[in-house]
Amino acid sequence: MRIPQIASTANAALAAQLDNAIDQKTKPLGSLGVLERLAKQIGLVQETVAISIDRPAIVVFAGDHGVVAEGVSAYPQDVTWQMVENYMGNGAAINVFARQNGCALHIVDAGVAHDFGPRAGLIDRKIGHGTRNFAVEPAMTRDQCSSAMQAGAAFVADLPGSVIGFGEMGIGNTTAAAALMHKLTGTPVSLCVGAGTGLSPEGVLRKQHVIEDAVKHHADARDPLDVLATFGGFEIAMMAGAMLQAAAQRKLLLIDGFIVTSALLVAARLAPAILDYCVFAHCSDEAGHRRMLDAIDARPLLQLGLRLGEGTGAALALPLLHAAANFMNEMATFGSAAVSEKIGADAAA
Repeated sequence: MRIPQIASTANAALAAQLDNAIDQKTKPLGSLGVLERLAKQIGLVQETVAISIDRPAIVVFAGDHGVVAEGVSAYPQDVTWQMVENYMGNGAAINVFARQNGCALHIVDAGVAHDFGPRAGLIDRKIGHGTRNFAVEPAMTRDQCSSAMQAGAAFVADLPGSVIGFGEMGIGNTTAAAALMHKLTGTPVSLCVGAGTGLSPEGVLRKQHVIEDAVKHHADARDPLDVLATFGGFEIAMMAGAMLQAAAQRKLLLIDGFIVTSALLVAARLAPAILDYCVFAHCSDEAGHRRMLDAIDARPLLQLGLRLGEGTGAALALPLLHAAANFMNEMATFGSAAVSEKIGADAAA
């Protein structure tokens, strides 16, 4: 895949304009906290003080993982396609939260080990019926990995709106994400793995050993695309490509939890400026996510004890993006409201 050019959002003149616009609102300086930082980030991405959150969408990419054969999940692989059916029936948490927040929801079959047939509302971008078992061989060929990334990029290129949230579904994908985290950040495997779908402590230890053995087996996988092809999944690769394309189009990227952030790790190694476009929805309860966020200096908006995936954290964070845009556009300034500003030595400071 051709990696798109992603420009840094750094713009000193615009940053000063945004700071001034924020500081002139009828409030003490800095009193809207994280919302002020968020408004400034949105302005730098959109290259304007008149920021907007227009037609937000969440895309859930689904795919299966061959490494499930190693006993790394508490649930059978069939749950992947069954949950896709649940999404199609509007019965999952992401359906509820997207609907409540007026957010478009798109479900993409990136590589589920099931034949859905033509279905209204299901976007078929299937690369294969699940990846191979990376405990034995690379999960994907380089061509498959590239095809998945290109498919993700092509899909989001045609999406309207200023914000794209990312979600996923795939039994076994916390194992893939933990392997990617280890390879791309150098964090010990033991600090990357967690319970995923609800493994016992013994199951978590087994997952750790599976990854450690696979890393030794694939010691030559070093560059980001080789690492992605060796340990990733079709849905993770598709997300990475989609993220790169969305940032190249100066859209905001609303990043969900552990698996979505692992896709971003790959994208950020390929195009570091992508991080300027990322809003990190939350820190999940999946072991390793906080360390993963720390590795890219990410500051999540929420910490709610979530570990569901599906883009649920992204959907729950969306109202904060609306709040940041709304205070910038609708809140009075000291001048317009004839409210006195701070006085005395503190004002001069």
